[in-house]
Amino acid sequence: MTKPRSTTLGSSSAALCIALLLAPLFAPSFVPPFARGDAIMRSQAMLAGTIAEFHLEEEALAVDLEIGVEDLEAFRNLLPNEIYEKLGNPPLPFAQRSGLFFTQDFPISIDGDTPLVGRITKMEPRPRIIRDNITGEPLSSGEDSETILFVRIEYSFEGHPEAITFSNIRSPRPASVGFVVYHLGVPVNDFRYLSPGQRLNLDWEDPWYSQFETRSLRRQYFAPMSGFIYVEPYEVRKEIVARPKDLEHWIDLGLAGRETIPVEMQPEMLRRIGDFLREHQPVVIDGRVIEPELARVNFLERTLRSSRVIDPPEEIDVNSAMIGAIFVYPIEKPLPQTVTMEWDLWNEQTQQVPASAVDQAGPLPTILDPEWRVLEWENFLKNPALPTLSIIEAPPGAGLRSLRVVRWILLVAAIALAFSWFSRRSGTGGRRGETRPVLLGALVLATLSTGGAFALSRGAALDAERTHDIVSALLHNVYRAFDFRKEEQIYDVLARSVEGELLEQIYLETRRSLELASQGGARAKVKEVDLVELETQRGDAGAFEANAVWNVMGSIGHWGHVHQRRNRYRAKLEVAPVGGAWKLVGLEILEEERIQKQP
Repeated sequence: MTKPRSTTLGSSSAALCIALLLAPLFAPSFVPPFARGDAIMRSQAMLAGTIAEFHLEEEALAVDLEIGVEDLEAFRNLLPNEIYEKLGNPPLPFAQRSGLFFTQDFPISIDGDTPLVGRITKMEPRPRIIRDNITGEPLSSGEDSETILFVRIEYSFEGHPEAITFSNIRSPRPASVGFVVYHLGVPVNDFRYLSPGQRLNLDWEDPWYSQFETRSLRRQYFAPMSGFIYVEPYEVRKEIVARPKDLEHWIDLGLAGRETIPVEMQPEMLRRIGDFLREHQPVVIDGRVIEPELARVNFLERTLRSSRVIDPPEEIDVNSAMIGAIFVYPIEKPLPQTVTMEWDLWNEQTQQVPASAVDQAGPLPTILDPEWRVLEWENFLKNPALPTLSIIEAPPGAGLRSLRVVRWILLVAAIALAFSWFSRRSGTGGRRGETRPVLLGALVLATLSTGGAFALSRGAALDAERTHDIVSALLHNVYRAFDFRKEEQIYDVLARSVEGELLEQIYLETRRSLELASQGGARAKVKEVDLVELETQRGDAGAFEANAVWNVMGSIGHWGHVHQRRNRYRAKLEVAPVGGAWKLVGLEILEEERIQKQP
């Protein structure tokens, strides 16, 4: 929310003026003298003093204005007479002033003709809506928000005009206006600042293709289709985002004459789209054409900040409906050398396809066209981060148990030899003062051996540092198993760190924690596992129990976005030596908390 700029009124006085609008404007006896006429790139614009939303429908245009305190003077010709005069303006009839507003201050014209004359249908003070600073989507509003003046104006026109022209407020006192236009419910532009003479060419058959002549007002997601390839260890993914309405150029999806896609149509439509796209945009990996596996295809809701799968299903507007299809290409080696994807769906409307090749270094975006139709990726990674398993020291085995027995035998022997030596020195059991070199040597050897045995057994004992290393390595290896895609590979790697019936539990629990429900079950890649707290308690036969807290940071590139997640887990673990290796034999998750989310 921006702070009010300086104005002729203090902010409290201006807010009072807004509040005063309520009484006269909506009293039952008051009939506003509305004017009448012939029927006829990331931006800060969402933080502008005034916000204008234009909703263009069949033969009608509705404009919602959120006028900030600092811009009241610029919109003075919309205000009732008493408020207009309180702002220091000379008396002028409302009918005359509103006519000036529609024709001079804030003109909107159809096909370049005389500006439309609208009618005010609502005017009231409201808390300012707080909007997302990237998308402009409403987030919240409340009593603590700045008070603004909300005005709704409705215009009428006939037929389907070819174009409509908008202009910023023309007033002796300028105002910044952030705006967005919706044509038949489809956003034409992202939030931008309104400037004079912005001409919008209208496509009434398919409002997706309505667009401003000014290129800077083209929305970011202007294209009906886009494609991405993601190169990750042991896996290449191809993702296609497309409008079903555009796909009908090649495949009949039953959309003719429909305004919406009902829920009952969606499963079969998604199946047909998946089968169709499987045969297109061929991917070549290291010179080989590889058949893809269709991982999933879903309807998407897409914004500048993120994309999400529409789940549960709902009826979708046919003009704005988008699908996302994911195809997977498992590979045997960690990373390929080259990957290409050729775009092979072109028609009059589809002449530009935003695309991107994404690897550990980030995305490499491009625009494909009929003359440049191949998206290429080449392995220029100098030190790629490849999944590796941590080496865990072997648990103490039978050798250590034998060493413990030996140390006690040697201790008893050393005590016996010491007693015998002192006895001879004192004359007990022999001549007084007589010592034998052999006896003395045996005593020294037994003493040294006992000390060595105790040192070795103490060195093999589990101290805090070793248990921390063991638990940290086990957790690392559990998550690394999910770098592989095939279930049997995951199980094989997990089995190195997990024992018995716990194997299936950890497989299901970990897979659930890595899947993004909002992305249709796409799986995050773990980048870091950090053990932050550990308390252990010794158990039987060398096992130990641990109360552990660890953080997991993962990311996934998806639908052209990179999602970051950091979760914290608190759990009870049971660790035991099994088959000459440390393994998890028990797990109870006590708490799971998301501590970072970056869409």
